[in-house]
Amino acid sequence: METRSGCPINQAVEAFGDRWSLLVLRDITFGGRRHFRELLAGSQEGIASNILADRLKRLVEGGLLTRDDPGRGRRATYSLTEAAIQLVPVYAVLGSWGLRHRETSEPLRVRAELLEAGGPELWAAFMAELRTVHLGAPAPEGPSATERLAAAYAAAVAGS
Repeated sequence: METRSGCPINQAVEAFGDRWSLLVLRDITFGGRRHFRELLAGSQEGIASNILADRLKRLVEGGLLTRDDPGRGRRATYSLTEAAIQLVPVYAVLGSWGLRHRETSEPLRVRAELLEAGGPELWAAFMAELRTVHLGAPAPEGPSATERLAAAYAAAVAGS
């Protein structure tokens, strides 16, 4: 894949810096959506099907997702790679920035607030759980970061 330069920031922008890629990865990471239809139906931003198909293809080609192909007539499952899992701290920092500098809605800001408050310890626990789900790593011990994030989001949505 040809790139504009070898600058690390440029390389990151070229990997996931378009308008949709981080949001698709967000929905897989935080929403547990792993199939095309789930991603399409669950898109809060209303991604078009052709754009979603293109981004999924690019993310697989770029090494951020894998796609299992179970055969004709069956749904393909997308999984995060280690590189995509390591974006959790980036999401946390982007979310913190968005909380401070952009208008956000109450139910959609709760995960960013929890990630900010939990800091690197929560991020590491969440990444360990993602490795279990997406990479087949052994399940980590202790309270579930995934459950904490999901419960906070569900409570915020129910209260709005």
